[in-house]
Amino acid sequence: MGILHDDVVIINQSKNEAEPSVITINCPDKTGLGCDLCRILLCFGLTIVRGDGKWCYIVFWVIPKPIIKWDTCRWELLKNRLIGTCPSCSSAFGISYYSSELQSSMVTDVFLIKLFCYDRKGLSHDVTAVFSKLELNIKKVKVSTTPVGTVMNLFFVTDTRELLHTKMRQEETYEALVEVMQAAIISCNIEKVGPEVTACSQASPFLSSAITNDVVLRTSNNVSVTMDNSFSPAHTLVQIVCQDHKGLLYDIMRTLKDYNIQISYGRFYLKQGRKCEIDLFITQADGKKIIDPSMQRALSSRLQMELLQPLRVAVVSRGPDTELLVANPVELSSKGRPLVFHDITLALNMLNTCIFLAEIGRHVIGDQEWEVYRVLLDEGTSLSTPRRKIEEGVWKLLMGWEQI
Repeated sequence: MGILHDDVVIINQSKNEAEPSVITINCPDKTGLGCDLCRILLCFGLTIVRGDGKWCYIVFWVIPKPIIKWDTCRWELLKNRLIGTCPSCSSAFGISYYSSELQSSMVTDVFLIKLFCYDRKGLSHDVTAVFSKLELNIKKVKVSTTPVGTVMNLFFVTDTRELLHTKMRQEETYEALVEVMQAAIISCNIEKVGPEVTACSQASPFLSSAITNDVVLRTSNNVSVTMDNSFSPAHTLVQIVCQDHKGLLYDIMRTLKDYNIQISYGRFYLKQGRKCEIDLFITQADGKKIIDPSMQRALSSRLQMELLQPLRVAVVSRGPDTELLVANPVELSSKGRPLVFHDITLALNMLNTCIFLAEIGRHVIGDQEWEVYRVLLDEGTSLSTPRRKIEEGVWKLLMGWEQI
């Protein structure tokens, strides 16, 4: 007998908001499964406070953000998304489970949502919050404010539910926007476009060196990464000690996935003072330990850099204007970090700082592809709020360290 569909993901919801809910996942393994699962939990705004897993059995203890309303429908949607990323349960009996990997590598339809509206404070964040709730993933955006107080928003999105080509889904999107924006909305048009609009380009010479250089900023986080081949006869033990941040497990898992590393067993503990201890028993794609010292050094160095600075944030001068730059690495599978633009707009809204122009693009910086968010701040509000405060406020909210 195979694993029953309902038993692949079991969610035990906590009755006390202060206590974590427990998510149990039981499915065949694949390289990068931990990354894919952690990415979904991050998309849903869940904080992982503990984790334990061995091959096909993974348990997460999670706490939702208090600002997100969790009802039965949202938990059920989370369960369906987790089941969807698990390899086919039939693979445990010799049937290939690579269909999910092949599906993720297929070109996903890109849609342009052209939203014309009157400007107001918090507009960009309200729109991105709607998209997040509808599971519309922003791939690229251009926001332009006119002198007469109107805004043209061009959002290039993909639909997790793959239904945006239908009239019903488009009407659902429009109605959700109207509910939030009310009389501010002037027109909204949704059309399918080619995938080339989200293509990656070489790093622009106009990008600040604070983004393009490997310089670690604004962190007192001490990251320790050690590797030990003596503890297990079949696995390399990786031990990580660091300070917690939003998406910590995702950052570890996506790095290991990019290196094609298989995790056989892992434990994650969040202790007092937000100190984290992670133990991972890993092998290479061929099932062997990591013996090569150069490979060990490369992996350790990459993990340290990704945990010290998973995102780069800078506020710079662009002629007479002030520009906020945020960059995050993209997975080799071309997936970007979830909810970054959502959190940028939330932070700026909390700082009473308005957006005059915004763009999202992909650039090759060094040997990595990065998603770069360029936000030109409104002249009036950018002058009233110190640049350092904007930079630190956005950084801390993205890292989940402190509410502004």
